[in-house]
Amino acid sequence: MEYKVLKEFLDEKADKYNHSDFIHTDPIQIPHLFTGNPDREIAGFFAATIAWGQRSTIIKNMYQLLSLMDNAPYEFVQNCSANDLHRFNYFKHRTFNGEDCVFFIQSLKNIYLKHHGLGGLFQHLYLQHQNIVDVLSHFRQVFFEISHPERTQKHVANVLKGASAKRLNMYLRWFVRKDNCGVDFGLWDKIPMNSLFIPLDVHTGNVARKLGLLKRKQNDWKAVDELTEKLRRFDPNDPIKYDFALFGLDVFEKF
Repeated sequence: MEYKVLKEFLDEKADKYNHSDFIHTDPIQIPHLFTGNPDREIAGFFAATIAWGQRSTIIKNMYQLLSLMDNAPYEFVQNCSANDLHRFNYFKHRTFNGEDCVFFIQSLKNIYLKHHGLGGLFQHLYLQHQNIVDVLSHFRQVFFEISHPERTQKHVANVLKGASAKRLNMYLRWFVRKDNCGVDFGLWDKIPMNSLFIPLDVHTGNVARKLGLLKRKQNDWKAVDELTEKLRRFDPNDPIKYDFALFGLDVFEKF
């Protein structure tokens, strides 16, 4: 497919799925439950963290997790006691279990106490490094700067080891992208949209390869970089809007 035709096709699909109707089918509905930014950031971070597997199961488990946090994630993270954390012992989403969940709460408390919260931290790291790879790497260091279970490290992608960081890139898309469509929040304006990378998963990867946008067979960081560079040619200012197109083509249209 020639460049102009492919761009028109992807623009059409991005417009189709970057729409408020998309929210109720997707884990992004979880941060949309809240109006306060810290609640949105924390709920969104958990939703992005467990966003693998069936979307219906992700959403169901996130509602359970929010219930365990008294449906007030920021207040809970700030004020929970050691006894309060016992309620998470039996939480499980695939390989993310109660032990992981407890540490995430403790780490987020540290981030909000010492690093100005998730939004403050990510934006500070971008202003410091000016590139997302270093932001994600440095964020991981901060997240695990307090004592932590070794097993939990697998739940925060390590881009320096080539991880695609699909869930972190998706989380950044949610909070950085700003348009008038009502899906992404656009809260972190110190990070430019054109610096973002595609949240590469099996859906976006499969469609990208069928369209000739991605040659690399592995869904790793090299593939993320390759595909994002192609998407920047279609829209240098907002390349990650095409996440809606690639994802929607596979999930909703079985492209």
